[in-house]
Amino acid sequence: MAQVEATTERIIAADAETVFDTLADYTGSRRKLLPGHFSEYEVREGGDGEGTLVHWKLQATSKRVRDCLLEVTEPTDGQLVETDRNSSMVTTWTVTPAGEGRSKAVVTTVWNGAGGIGGFFERTFAPKGLGRIYDTVLENLAKEVE
Repeated sequence: MAQVEATTERIIAADAETVFDTLADYTGSRRKLLPGHFSEYEVREGGDGEGTLVHWKLQATSKRVRDCLLEVTEPTDGQLVETDRNSSMVTTWTVTPAGEGRSKAVVTTVWNGAGGIGGFFERTFAPKGLGRIYDTVLENLAKEVE
């Protein structure tokens, strides 16, 4: 099994604290940022950053649906890490200042991919598909805070 990684980023015309707080608000704003690929959204514990437990289903393709139960931690300032209890998937959101009234939001998801020919296709196509999904999330985030 090889590790698969998808990363996307965006410069947002809002300060880093506002962007981070919006991402960390799982009971309010986070739900509004998610495109139609996400369903069955439910905050099960917490709701604001560290200590949150959130559930959703992620439909990356017409045939591939992941049932995600994510534990949220904040290992450093400006960083949210969502670790899936149901798989090896870990998504890290990092928000840093990028000049006056601007910030850079980066989202990286990694997981252990399949082996064999299926793994080859997963490593080739999954990062692009997931990148497009998270591009939409970052676009919605920008609309929410700008």
